[in-house]
Order: sequence, then C-alpha cells, then structure tokens
Amino acid sequence: MTPSRRRLLLAAATTLALTGAGAGAAHADPPPDAPEQIDNGDFSAGVSPWFSFGTGPLAVTDGRLCTTVAGGLANPWDAGIGQDGVPLIAGAEYTLGFDVSATPGAAVKAVLQLGSAPYTTYAAVDATATGTAQRVEQTFTVPDTNPNAQLIFQVGGAAQAQTICLDDVSLRGGEPPEPYVPDTGPRVRVNQVGYLPGGPKNATVVTEATEALPWQLRSAAGAVVASGTTTARGVDAASGQNVHTVDFSSYRTPGTGLTLTVDGETSHPFDVSGALYDQLRSDSLQFFYAQRSGIAIDGDLIGDEYARPAGHLGVAPNQGDTNVPCQPGVCDYSLDVRGGWYDAGDHGKYVVNGGIATYQLLNTFERTKTAATANGGAELADGTLRVPERDNGVPDILDEARWELEFLLRMQVPAGKPLAGMVHHKIHDQNWTGLPLAPQDDPQPRELHAPSTAATLNLAATAAQCARLFAPYDATFAARCDTAAKTAYAAAKAHPAVYASPTDGTGGGAYDDSNVTDEFYWAAAELYLTTGAQTYLADLTASPHHTGNVFDPRGFGWQSVAALGRLDLATVPNGLPAADLARVRASVTAAADTYLAELRRQAYGLPMPGDANSYFWGGNSNVINNAVVLATAFDLTRNAAYRDGAVQAMDYILGRNALNISYVTGWGEHAAENQHSRIFGHQLDPSLPRPPAGSLAGGPNAALQDPFVAQLLAGCEPMFCYVDDINSYSTNEVAINWNSALTWIASFLADQGDAGAVPATTCSVAYTNYGAWQGGTGFTAQLTIRNTGSSAVNGWNVRFAFTGSQRVREAWLAKVTQSGATVTARNESHNAKIAPGGSVMFGFNATTSGGANPSPGLITVNGAACSLT
Repeated sequence: MTPSRRRLLLAAATTLALTGAGAGAAHADPPPDAPEQIDNGDFSAGVSPWFSFGTGPLAVTDGRLCTTVAGGLANPWDAGIGQDGVPLIAGAEYTLGFDVSATPGAAVKAVLQLGSAPYTTYAAVDATATGTAQRVEQTFTVPDTNPNAQLIFQVGGAAQAQTICLDDVSLRGGEPPEPYVPDTGPRVRVNQVGYLPGGPKNATVVTEATEALPWQLRSAAGAVVASGTTTARGVDAASGQNVHTVDFSSYRTPGTGLTLTVDGETSHPFDVSGALYDQLRSDSLQFFYAQRSGIAIDGDLIGDEYARPAGHLGVAPNQGDTNVPCQPGVCDYSLDVRGGWYDAGDHGKYVVNGGIATYQLLNTFERTKTAATANGGAELADGTLRVPERDNGVPDILDEARWELEFLLRMQVPAGKPLAGMVHHKIHDQNWTGLPLAPQDDPQPRELHAPSTAATLNLAATAAQCARLFAPYDATFAARCDTAAKTAYAAAKAHPAVYASPTDGTGGGAYDDSNVTDEFYWAAAELYLTTGAQTYLADLTASPHHTGNVFDPRGFGWQSVAALGRLDLATVPNGLPAADLARVRASVTAAADTYLAELRRQAYGLPMPGDANSYFWGGNSNVINNAVVLATAFDLTRNAAYRDGAVQAMDYILGRNALNISYVTGWGEHAAENQHSRIFGHQLDPSLPRPPAGSLAGGPNAALQDPFVAQLLAGCEPMFCYVDDINSYSTNEVAINWNSALTWIASFLADQGDAGAVPATTCSVAYTNYGAWQGGTGFTAQLTIRNTGSSAVNGWNVRFAFTGSQRVREAWLAKVTQSGATVTARNESHNAKIAPGGSVMFGFNATTSGGANPSPGLITVNGAACSLT
C-alpha cells in the first residue's frame, strides 16, 4: 500500500463545513502539515484496506468507493464501511473530511470509535447524502489515546435501497508518530527455547567489535560451564548489523536456565534438553483445532479462554456454510461446505492453502512409516493429542487432517453440473470484516467462488494421500477419497487452464496461480504412490518437474508444490525404477547441501539467502520448509549434518534473529503474542484470548504490504521488517499452511531426542513379495533378517508399516500382529537367537483391497533401523 494521496475536489461537489465537536466549543484547524491518518482515502489503490458489513461488495467506480445497501435495515449501524488501525492521541485536534453521495438519498454518520466492545465513540459526524457529492468536514478534539481506533461510516437504516459512494476520506491531525524503535533486548541472540544436547548450539552477537571476543556459558546458578571466543562475521546483509557468532556445540550437559554472556551482554535464558520439542509437536497441532470451522471448540481440550460456539453453521447472525450459493454467474447450485479450518486471520477457507496444510499433516504421519527416528509413530498415535476424536482407534493427527479433508471433498462440483469433478477455489465472506470478530458473530453472506484447476489438483493430491493413509482405519472414507482423487485428476486434465482471478480479493484473498504444471506433477505423484497405476507414472515422469530443480533457494509454498511430489517420491515406498528413484533421492540431498551451504553463510544461521527478496509474506514457513528438506535428507541418508542443519534452522524461528523474538507464541522468553487474527483479538479486546501457544507468525516482509507497517517500518532492513501487532497482516498473520510447516518440523525435532551420534546399522533385512493371488486380493511375503553386528541377538522384534490397505492374515515362524498399517513380528521360542553373521526368516499371507503394494521403506529390529537388501 502507499499512503493516501490527496486530490482536488470535483468542481461539482458542494462543501458542508462543520466546526467543533457537536455542541462543544470551536477549535482551530490542525496545521496544514498535520499528518494524514487514513490510508488510501482517495481509493487510488483500490478497495484495501477498507472493509464493509451489511452492504454489497465494495468497488471503486470513477475513482470513488461505492457499494449498495439494502433498504429497511433497522439501525444505521447495521451496515457500514470502515478502516481499522487509525491512530488517535488524547487531546489532539483532528479534521475529518470526506465526499459522500447517496442515491436516492440517505443519512450517513461517520464515527471514530473503539473497534470492539463497548465501541466507545470518540467523535461522530452526521451528513445527509444526496445524489450530488458533497464535502463534509468537521474539526474536533479526541478525548482518548488509541493507536488502533476504527473509522466507520454507518450507512444503514434507510427505508429504500441505496447506492453509497465515498471519496477523499481524510483525517488530518495529531502529532507525527515517534520513530518506531523495536525492543530487541540483549545483543546476544540465542534460540530462546534451547538446544538438543548432542546437536548444534550457535548464537549471534550484535557488536561494534571487529576482533574476536570472549564468551562464557553460565548455568542458572551463575557458574561458568564453558567458554571460548567468538567469530567475527562483519555486517550481516539481512539485518544491517555488525555481528559475531558463537559456537558452543561441544557443551552437551542437559540443564535449564543457561545464559550466554558476550561483550557485556547476557542472553535470554535457555535450556539444553532432549525433551525440548515434545510439547511443541502438540502445541503446533493444537492450532488447527483452534481454527476449526463448524464445530464448538471445547475449552476442556484447549483451555477455557478458547472455548466458543460453532461458527458458520447458519445460526444467527451467521448465514452459514451449510447451503452456500455461488457468486453471481458462477453456478446454479448451493453446496454444504461446512467444516474445515479457517485459513488465517479471516474466516475464509481456501482450497489451495488447505491443500498444502493437509498434505503436511498427512506427511508428518506418513514420515513415521519410513523415518528411523520416528518410533513407528507412537507419539502421534490415537490418544496423544487434544482433539475431540481422540481414542477412536485412529491416529489423532489423521483425525485433525480429516476435518479439513471432509471440507475439501465438499468443495467438489457435483456430478451432472458444468465442470463436474472440478473443485471450487474458495469460500468466504462477501465483504471484508473488521477486527476482532468471533466466527459465530460473522454476519456476512458466504459465497462459493469459481472452480479452478489448481484447487482441483490440490484435492486430487490430498485425497490420494487420504486414500492410502486412512485405508487401515476407515475403508469407506479411504474409498471415498480414492474416488474423489481420481475424479478430480480427470477433471483437471479435461480443464487444464482454469485459473483463479487475481482480482477476486474482496472478502478474502485471491490466491491466484496461473502456472499449475507443479500441481499436475504433485497430484500425479500422489495418485501413483497410492494406486501404482502406470497412467499416473507416465504423467509424472513426463512432467518437466520430474527431472527439473524443484527446490528453490527460498523454499516451497502453496503456489509452488512440485517439491511435495518430489519429497514423497523420495520417501514413500513405490515402484519407480531403481535408477530413477536414486536420482529423485539424490535431488533431495543435493538441495539439502545447498541449504546447508546457505545456512553456514548466514550469520543468523538460517537456510535462506540474505537479500530483501527472501523476506516476504509468510517467509517464516519457507524457512521451515527448507529445514523440512534438510530433515528429509537426514531421514534418507542418516547423515547427521543434515539433521543438524534442520535443528539449527529453527534457532532463527525461536529467537536467534535480529529482533531477538521467537515467532512462535508461548515458546521463548520474548515471543510473538499479537498475531493478526479476528478470532484471537486480545490486543484489541482484552476479553478475547491471544493466539494459542504454538502459533507461528508469518515473519519479516521487506515489501511492507499492509498500511500499518508501511507507515511504521519504512526503510527497514529486511530482518527488521516485522512488528508484533495485530494490525500488521503482512508480517504478523497466522495461517494454516505456516503452522503445518511448524508441525512437520516440530515432530521431526521431537523425534531426535538428544540428537547424539547416529548409531551404526547392525542388521539387514531382505523383504520378498512372492506375488498376488486370488485376483489381486492377497499376496505372500517373506522377511530374512541378518545380524551384521558383532554381538548376538537374543530375542527379536521386527516392525514395519504397509503403505495402504494391506493386512496380515496369517504368518509362520513368527508371532505377527498388526495395528493400523504397522506390523510387528516377534520371534518364536526356537528362533529367538541370531548369532553374528546369522539370519532368521519368517513369512506371512496378507489381504489387500488393491492399490500399490511396494516393499516397506523402513524395517527395524528391536527398534534399530536395518539396511534393506
């Protein structure tokens, strides 16, 4: 946004000047150079940041902001046009001015007020609007200071329907704001949560010194437990600071309340612990329950302050998501699209954002089938999370993902309708609403927006994941997902270039994307992994993304999803030819190598370049997604350098940054707490909660894409382009696809324990599938386990996981049980011992309802990963 620019009044406009605040004494006008407090008051930048309620859509017509208002509304305040974030200073004088017209004619009131209950009025200006634009101006003194006041034009209450137009809205006065100087705390920047005992431990020091400095690591009692000297790094491009770095990785003793002292400054306290991230896994997932639409939020699960009624089920004042019509001209039907997650700080639900978020939750679970450190998914099993579906026999993370999957499935165009099988791009309010606003209080009409190829392929990909992951738990739901995925993919191929409009951003984000080759690749990959069908294999191998570089230096996100397909092809067991699979996996490690090199170049240790273009809307999630690639490279290779890179990347997110702030609520000594959200509006209304612990802020955005930071942070160095304020939606919003990245990496970090040396492999396993029988409804397999260590194994427990619906029917030479997709085989009494160099075998028959049936990607013996032969 650019600050609003004043224009000359139209010659035809009449001017009505009022001086004084109602019946009070007259006031002198503010000086000519008084600052302008309204953003985009001439609407030269379009509609944003203006919002409305109770009106038709806002639009700029002939340079004026216009909308329609239905007749017969009971009160003037039942419809309004407004702007949030208006700064007011007690005792200062302001002149409010605006051009207004109404056809056929209506009373309009402009109110400066507190933007939440009790909606205290600071000043009010009445006008009678006619078909001819008139200028209204009034000067007044503001009684209270409020940096986040609200200007509302109340336009309801007329007997007849009206067309209301505004132009040249201005509020001049008050003192220019003091230059914003963030409180960055001590100049020693650390991961404020802490460090894993065996992992990397790095800090950054802001100093004018150019030579190495001594550092001391102290216990909570003040004792020096380690010391050394810093490494001078010069001026850091992203922050503009002269910095040194400290590496204290050699200190491995667990402890709490440690601090690092350098150059006369002492860091925030932190811990060294192998259990550091266990709770973050739970907290980051809890965010999704808090964002659920269409269900009452249970305070017993998440905390009483977060309890609320279900939103958007048609209970007044909601107009509901149970029977939502399309925008005019889009379709002739309505859909029940209840459920899902509210995408971000608004009440919209967007398929392309929901797609990547759902993928990452599903992939967090799927990783437990193939990652040696994931303990077979025990920490994500049923009953481990705070969700209402716990203890239903399904892993809780799948229950959470299903809440969004059900919504995505409901967004599919019904059979027999134009574009059948395609998926509507989004559903949200007809107009933007103000802050704060609980979901159950949203009065705006809801609309389905046109289908898009991108949304359709997001459903195809995630529904394909759903089909294989839910097969062991809910065959009916898995089959529904399978059908929807195949239908969506076929519809996308029939309509490969149906794009969301970049101008469709009233009431919710546009989320436009005119290059969907990456979505086609991702969807084909997921369908191939689920079905094993050659048609999907042909499509994915023909894609330019299959051999292209899909790992951008600035990470992946909802608009660039080819990396999702590549990561799954590298990790989910499949039938790719051996050479192709090796190339796919090598591309992951090659990308990880580039991220490691970048991380080492950056004085703040993040795997992203240091230029301004690397600090963008939601960039924190891209930093984490690069850490996901590093973590995946570790899972594939067991090379600790990749694990350590993923661990170190999170230092930046949790406090080792120029602002010395943890971007995750509730995690760190100085953490973000005022993220942009209509639900968690404590900063504006103290009766509302702050975002729950484990919510990730979008992070620094050098483009300054909201008026609050555009005015506050003009000229900021990239890493400083952030403010923890609810009004900054471009730096401080929450979003499901950012928290899904946090969920994935938090689960990985929690799995690393002490992050010590990677143990050597002491076993190998050969898995042989002897082929299908009974028309493909079953198969026979055998495992041969060899002891490659130097000590005898006395009693063995083998564990692996199937990819889909496979289920063991009977076994021989082992006691075999199955829970979900996970198979556990225990020795018989006669074959418990495996001498060094010796081997044992067991076999089984299994049933399957079809789909891919690859060999397992991970087989453990007594909890230790074996090499596969």
